[in-house]
Amino acid sequence: MTRFNVDEILAVAEQIERNGAAFYRKAAEAQEEGPLRDMLLELAAMEDEHVKVFASIRASLGSSKDEGPTELDEQQELYLRAYASGHLFDSDLDPVEAASSFGNVKDVLRFAIGLEKDSVMYYTAMKELVPEDLGRKEVDRIIKEEINHAAQLADRLASLGRTARRER
Repeated sequence: MTRFNVDEILAVAEQIERNGAAFYRKAAEAQEEGPLRDMLLELAAMEDEHVKVFASIRASLGSSKDEGPTELDEQQELYLRAYASGHLFDSDLDPVEAASSFGNVKDVLRFAIGLEKDSVMYYTAMKELVPEDLGRKEVDRIIKEEINHAAQLADRLASLGRTARRER
Protein backbone atom coordinates (compact mmCIF):
# COMPACT_ATOMS: atom_id res chain seq x y z
CA MET A 1 0.00 0.00 0.00
CA THR A 2 1.13 3.52 -0.81
CA ARG A 3 0.31 6.30 1.61
CA PHE A 4 -0.78 9.81 0.63
CA ASN A 5 -1.51 12.77 2.82
CA VAL A 6 -2.91 16.21 2.09
CA ASP A 7 0.58 17.71 1.91
CA GLU A 8 1.44 15.35 -0.94
CA ILE A 9 -1.80 16.16 -2.73
CA LEU A 10 -1.05 19.87 -2.41
CA ALA A 11 2.50 19.32 -3.66
CA VAL A 12 1.06 17.53 -6.71
CA ALA A 13 -1.37 20.43 -7.21
CA GLU A 14 1.48 22.93 -7.15
CA GLN A 15 3.48 20.86 -9.65
CA ILE A 16 0.52 20.52 -12.00
CA GLU A 17 0.09 24.30 -11.96
CA ARG A 18 3.82 24.87 -12.54
CA ASN A 19 3.69 22.44 -15.46
CA GLY A 20 0.69 24.33 -16.82
CA ALA A 21 2.41 27.70 -16.59
CA ALA A 22 5.51 26.34 -18.34
CA PHE A 23 3.35 24.72 -21.03
CA TYR A 24 1.46 27.94 -21.78
CA ARG A 25 4.63 30.04 -21.85
CA LYS A 26 6.37 27.67 -24.24
CA ALA A 27 3.25 27.55 -26.43
CA ALA A 28 3.19 31.37 -26.42
CA GLU A 29 6.79 31.47 -27.62
CA ALA A 30 5.70 29.53 -30.71
CA GLN A 31 3.13 32.21 -31.60
CA GLU A 32 3.53 35.54 -33.28
CA GLU A 33 2.54 38.67 -31.39
CA GLY A 34 -1.21 38.97 -31.13
CA PRO A 35 -4.31 37.81 -29.26
CA LEU A 36 -3.42 34.12 -29.31
CA ARG A 37 -0.02 34.71 -27.76
CA ASP A 38 -1.52 37.15 -25.25
CA MET A 39 -4.12 34.56 -24.18
CA LEU A 40 -1.45 31.89 -23.67
CA LEU A 41 0.60 34.26 -21.52
CA GLU A 42 -2.50 35.19 -19.53
CA LEU A 43 -3.20 31.50 -18.90
CA ALA A 44 0.39 31.05 -17.73
CA ALA A 45 -0.08 33.91 -15.25
CA MET A 46 -3.30 32.31 -13.97
CA GLU A 47 -1.44 29.05 -13.37
CA ASP A 48 1.28 30.99 -11.51
CA GLU A 49 -1.41 32.42 -9.24
CA HIS A 50 -2.75 28.94 -8.55
CA VAL A 51 0.73 27.83 -7.49
CA LYS A 52 0.71 30.65 -4.95
CA VAL A 53 -2.78 29.74 -3.71
CA PHE A 54 -1.91 26.08 -3.26
CA ALA A 55 1.43 26.91 -1.62
CA SER A 56 -0.42 29.19 0.79
CA ILE A 57 -2.91 26.45 1.66
CA ARG A 58 -0.01 24.05 2.15
CA ALA A 59 1.86 26.49 4.39
CA SER A 60 -1.26 27.12 6.47
CA LEU A 61 -1.43 23.45 7.42
CA GLY A 62 1.72 23.73 9.52
CA SER A 63 2.81 20.57 11.29
CA SER A 64 -0.54 18.85 10.74
CA LYS A 65 0.20 18.50 7.02
CA ASP A 66 2.34 15.42 7.61
CA GLU A 67 -0.10 13.58 9.83
CA GLY A 68 -2.17 10.57 8.96
CA PRO A 69 -1.41 9.62 5.39
CA THR A 70 -4.14 7.76 3.58
CA GLU A 71 -3.37 4.29 2.31
CA LEU A 72 -4.07 3.40 -1.30
CA ASP A 73 -4.28 -0.02 -2.79
CA GLU A 74 -2.09 -0.67 -5.81
CA GLN A 75 -4.86 -0.04 -8.34
CA GLN A 76 -5.80 3.33 -6.81
CA GLU A 77 -2.17 4.41 -6.75
CA LEU A 78 -1.60 3.45 -10.38
CA TYR A 79 -4.75 5.29 -11.46
CA LEU A 80 -3.93 8.51 -9.62
CA ARG A 81 -0.29 8.62 -10.66
CA ALA A 82 -1.13 7.81 -14.28
CA TYR A 83 -3.89 10.40 -14.35
CA ALA A 84 -1.71 13.15 -12.94
CA SER A 85 1.27 12.38 -15.14
CA GLY A 86 -0.63 11.53 -18.30
CA HIS A 87 -3.53 13.94 -18.40
CA LEU A 88 -2.78 17.09 -16.47
CA PHE A 89 -0.11 18.99 -18.37
CA ASP A 90 1.78 15.87 -19.35
CA SER A 91 5.47 16.70 -19.32
CA ASP A 92 5.85 14.73 -22.59
CA LEU A 93 3.34 16.97 -24.38
CA ASP A 94 5.22 19.30 -26.69
CA PRO A 95 3.82 22.81 -26.17
CA VAL A 96 5.10 24.01 -29.54
CA GLU A 97 3.38 21.11 -31.30
CA ALA A 98 0.19 21.68 -29.31
CA ALA A 99 0.30 25.40 -30.06
CA SER A 100 0.37 24.64 -33.78
CA SER A 101 -3.10 23.13 -33.39
CA PHE A 102 -4.46 26.34 -31.86
CA GLY A 103 -6.05 28.23 -34.71
CA ASN A 104 -7.43 30.99 -32.54
CA VAL A 105 -8.09 32.15 -28.99
CA LYS A 106 -11.25 30.02 -28.80
CA ASP A 107 -9.17 26.87 -29.43
CA VAL A 108 -6.81 27.82 -26.60
CA LEU A 109 -9.72 28.47 -24.24
CA ARG A 110 -11.38 25.15 -25.11
CA PHE A 111 -8.09 23.34 -24.49
CA ALA A 112 -7.60 25.10 -21.15
CA ILE A 113 -11.19 24.42 -20.04
CA GLY A 114 -10.69 20.73 -20.78
CA LEU A 115 -7.58 20.64 -18.62
CA GLU A 116 -9.39 22.41 -15.79
CA LYS A 117 -12.19 19.85 -15.96
CA ASP A 118 -9.62 17.05 -15.83
CA SER A 119 -8.06 18.69 -12.78
CA VAL A 120 -11.42 18.80 -11.00
CA MET A 121 -11.92 15.09 -11.69
CA TYR A 122 -8.42 14.26 -10.42
CA TYR A 123 -8.74 16.25 -7.20
CA THR A 124 -12.22 14.88 -6.58
CA ALA A 125 -10.77 11.37 -6.71
CA MET A 126 -7.90 12.41 -4.43
CA LYS A 127 -10.28 14.02 -1.95
CA GLU A 128 -11.90 10.69 -1.22
CA LEU A 129 -8.53 9.42 0.00
CA VAL A 130 -8.03 12.13 2.60
CA PRO A 131 -9.77 11.73 5.95
CA GLU A 132 -12.17 14.52 6.92
CA ASP A 133 -10.06 15.59 9.89
CA LEU A 134 -6.75 15.45 8.01
CA GLY A 135 -7.21 17.94 5.22
CA ARG A 136 -10.22 17.07 3.10
CA LYS A 137 -11.43 20.68 3.25
CA GLU A 138 -8.09 21.82 1.80
CA VAL A 139 -8.61 19.49 -1.16
CA ASP A 140 -12.09 21.00 -1.50
CA ARG A 141 -10.41 24.42 -1.75
CA ILE A 142 -8.27 23.15 -4.63
CA ILE A 143 -11.38 21.83 -6.38
CA LYS A 144 -13.16 25.16 -5.91
CA GLU A 145 -10.15 27.01 -7.34
CA GLU A 146 -10.11 24.78 -10.41
CA ILE A 147 -13.88 25.11 -10.90
CA ASN A 148 -13.56 28.89 -10.60
CA HIS A 149 -10.74 28.91 -13.14
CA ALA A 150 -12.80 26.78 -15.57
CA ALA A 151 -15.78 29.11 -15.09
CA GLN A 152 -13.64 32.18 -15.83
CA LEU A 153 -12.33 30.57 -18.99
CA ALA A 154 -15.81 29.44 -20.07
CA ASP A 155 -17.12 32.95 -19.49
CA ARG A 156 -14.33 34.37 -21.61
CA LEU A 157 -15.10 31.82 -24.37
CA ALA A 158 -18.81 32.72 -24.23
CA SER A 159 -18.02 36.42 -24.43
CA LEU A 160 -15.97 35.81 -27.57
CA GLY A 161 -18.99 34.10 -29.09
CA ARG A 162 -21.24 37.00 -28.13
CA THR A 163 -18.78 39.49 -29.62
CA ALA A 164 -18.59 37.54 -32.87
CA ARG A 165 -22.40 37.44 -33.16
CA ARG A 166 -22.66 41.20 -32.58
CA GLU A 167 -20.05 41.90 -35.24
CA ARG A 168 -22.05 40.07 -37.92
